Amino acid sequence: MKYEDLSKKIIDGVGGKENVNSVVHCTTRLRFKLKDEGAAKTDRLKTTDGVITVVQSGGQYQVVIGNHVADVYDDLIKVGGFQDGGAVPDDYGEKSDMNLLDRFIDLVSGIFTPILGPLCAAGMIKGFTAMFVALGWISSTSGSYLILHAIGDAFFYFLPVILGYTSANKFKVDKFVGMAIGAILCYPDIVAINSSKTILYTLFKGTFFASQIHTTFFGIPVIMMNYTSSVIPIILAVWFASHIEKWARKVIPDVVKTFLVPFITLIVTLPVTFIVIGPIATWLSTAISDVTVAIYNFSPVFAGLLMGAFWQVFVMFGLHWGFVAVMLTNIASKGYDPIVVLSFAASFAQTGVVLAMTLQTKNEKTRSIGIPAVISGIFGVTEPAIYGLSLPRKRPFVLSCIAAAVGGGILGFFGTKAYVNGGLGIFAFPSYINSASGINMAFYGSIIAAVVGAALGFILQILFGKNYVDIEPAAEGVPSDAPAKSANPVAEAATVESSTTTAFNKATTLASPLSGKIIPLNEIEDKVFASRAMGKGVAIEPTQGIVYAPADGEVILAFPTGHAVGLKTTDDAELLMHIGMDTVNLEGRGFEMLVKQGDQVKAGTPLVKFNIEEIKAAGYSVVTPLVITNSKNYHTVKVITDKNEVDHNETLLALS
Repeated sequence: MKYEDLSKKIIDGVGGKENVNSVVHCTTRLRFKLKDEGAAKTDRLKTTDGVITVVQSGGQYQVVIGNHVADVYDDLIKVGGFQDGGAVPDDYGEKSDMNLLDRFIDLVSGIFTPILGPLCAAGMIKGFTAMFVALGWISSTSGSYLILHAIGDAFFYFLPVILGYTSANKFKVDKFVGMAIGAILCYPDIVAINSSKTILYTLFKGTFFASQIHTTFFGIPVIMMNYTSSVIPIILAVWFASHIEKWARKVIPDVVKTFLVPFITLIVTLPVTFIVIGPIATWLSTAISDVTVAIYNFSPVFAGLLMGAFWQVFVMFGLHWGFVAVMLTNIASKGYDPIVVLSFAASFAQTGVVLAMTLQTKNEKTRSIGIPAVISGIFGVTEPAIYGLSLPRKRPFVLSCIAAAVGGGILGFFGTKAYVNGGLGIFAFPSYINSASGINMAFYGSIIAAVVGAALGFILQILFGKNYVDIEPAAEGVPSDAPAKSANPVAEAATVESSTTTAFNKATTLASPLSGKIIPLNEIEDKVFASRAMGKGVAIEPTQGIVYAPADGEVILAFPTGHAVGLKTTDDAELLMHIGMDTVNLEGRGFEMLVKQGDQVKAGTPLVKFNIEEIKAAGYSVVTPLVITNSKNYHTVKVITDKNEVDHNETLLALS
């Protein structure tokens, strides 16, 4: 399995298999439901090779992987041995630790995530078909059009059937009962009633709720609605069915449950849906659509600026799911959506910024992330760009939001609308073609917005973001009290780099200041040094008790207790050498400081003597971090020896 090792690390990072309630995946993320998110090792996961970042939102623990998430998921479920081949049920329930917004996000994402792929595919086919007609490539009366339109439109027409399945999975209802409810809502004879010329009478005449009655159910008037392509009615109907089914399972004997439970569920749910739930849900859908469109109509440009500016933030926190529901509601109710389309330029703005970063960087790792992030961004998948590059460096992300806002304003100005929920990125263009009017300025507006968003993002990054490209993102997960004076005085005293440093020093090398065994910095016990919060570097477990100057320079830190010494080399590298873990508590016992602050020293000059055996006898480790405290002034800090042990005069680190 290609991702076996990564899968093991992820499973360990989320707290082990026993801490996983469910796991699914979307375009770029593994989405876990954990029993206890506090048991997850979030900081470790964020620094794991192959993991871009971790997001906790909407009751989900999301591990962002990137475009190859499906392959990682396949190996993950094999390594973890999750039941049903990894299709672990996505439990739905009222959880006391989830607020109302989190529950809503959890509900909507759980229902729509499984169908996003085919939903977008169907939308793309429908959009391309409309484009072919608009360009005169096929006739709307031809067999080619009929078949292509059916392939694209059928998914949306029978959307209640599909949502019946996913809603049943979410609400813990028999999945085929959920599909049956959706199928009945789309049943041809039921659909035909809504357009029947036979009108018995009109209910609520003269109000927003005025409804023509075409038929009754045992004398009860049925307010018939068109449920094809609808969203809210089927979700509410399946939710209601979940309560009926739960009650039926309790009261019906086991010997006849197999057929009587679905019988009771259907015979109760459907009449209630047609008489009560359906009309109310449809009115609610119409109201939501009218409100969002009214806000849009107040100022399309202003709405575009806001949606464009904040869309990427919405996506980060999972809040975009609410807009997805509104979009589908608008398309079902009005035939178009003017709201979510305003976010269209965001992916191109992010792509433009990351393209500029890729050209600006001198760091090979940044470039290796940037190139595939640009490619995926063109197709509308921006998580690798956001979490891997722009967001950790802050300013590039802000610049992308500014460019996206301008793109959103352009979309609002041209009145661009989405007529289907199509693909992402460049595949979304056909979604903006009105099959009735064909290609018009609203469609051309989407092209202009995409080009402007990408170009503006690129230009803003070139002009205002260059100095932020190769700044190493700050380490996360370091305890807030880590540098407290009472616990570790050297941590505060040795923080000599500036968080706003943007200039890069010239490349240089440093000899090892100690003789001993080389240990990766992230494997030592001290969390402050291991997290690289103090800077990048390496650690050495010394075999001799002398610290030597690794290069010519000036002593800038000389603790009286002798347990730490700092040096600024003539090439402006700033190095902290901290002898042992928590050895400040020895108050100088076992240490002899040979220099004082301000001394000029040559490479190889002895700086500190220390007694290894005495320090160990007192119960302290002598593992010594060697940290470049101004790491942000360098693109890379790396060990350049292949040996496991080093002598004090051997070249150890390359700073470039």
